[in-house]
Amino acid sequence: MTETAIFKDSAADRSFRAKWFANRLVVYGVLILWAVICLFPIYWTITTSFKMAPNVMQGNMVPWVDFQPKWLGWKSLGLSPDTIGTESTVRDEFVKRFLNSSITALVSSLLAVILGSLAAYGLSRFSYKFLWMKNDDISFFFLSQLILPPVVLALPFLVLYKELALLDTTIGLILLYTLSVLPIVIWIMRDQFASIPTELEEAAMVDGLGVWGAFFTIILPIALPGMVAAFILSLVLTWNEYFFAALLTSTHSNTLPVMVASQTGSQGISWWSMAALSTAAILPLVIIGVVLERFIIKGMAAGAVK
Repeated sequence: MTETAIFKDSAADRSFRAKWFANRLVVYGVLILWAVICLFPIYWTITTSFKMAPNVMQGNMVPWVDFQPKWLGWKSLGLSPDTIGTESTVRDEFVKRFLNSSITALVSSLLAVILGSLAAYGLSRFSYKFLWMKNDDISFFFLSQLILPPVVLALPFLVLYKELALLDTTIGLILLYTLSVLPIVIWIMRDQFASIPTELEEAAMVDGLGVWGAFFTIILPIALPGMVAAFILSLVLTWNEYFFAALLTSTHSNTLPVMVASQTGSQGISWWSMAALSTAAILPLVIIGVVLERFIIKGMAAGAVK
């Protein structure tokens, strides 16, 4: 190889490395920008909980630079360092709403995952026919329930719950939330089960296991990441639900979103109190998302490539 050829190869390598570096720089720049855009509302909410009224109105954003952080928002909830050890009616109400939201979201999400997984397994393994509808039609019927806006169902549910004495009850919200997220769970889990080879179940049945035995011992452990992902998605949707919680509850079963939306007074909206409440409301979901991140990624990725 001549000296000229070596020089040309070296120049080509440098050009390739420069293009590769430029492409990576653009990709990471876009990802960082998108991360900032997604995380900025959370940053704004957290910082607003430590602002005074003038700081909120002036749009100050950087603590210790634009404004001096104060515990105004947390103090109004009885959650600041100087009020946490004293009696507080607002804090007691917050704890009550927090427990209501936790119980409602956890139980309804768990029920939706259990029922949805069973329905999805049946749709992915067996052939059904109801009138003119087959498996694909039944699956689309479940998904079509998400098309209806909640306001269309407001009056029927209000009348039904009044007749069944389920107004302002936790069990009423649990049943409604389970029904609302069930279609999403069915669609997620149907893809999960469809990606699992049927030969695994056939081998288990040859070894003496029945349908339920094969499901619990073979299929369920493989589909567990998908179930966790479906559970997290259901938990987020039910935790943040406001419309039906405000419509069907009044005193005993109110949830956190209803309390966040009620932070208004004669002088306007208490942005600092609303921000503190919102921060306390999203914190459990952030912790759960961080702890179960690997399950969420596995669950969303499973079934994508068959």
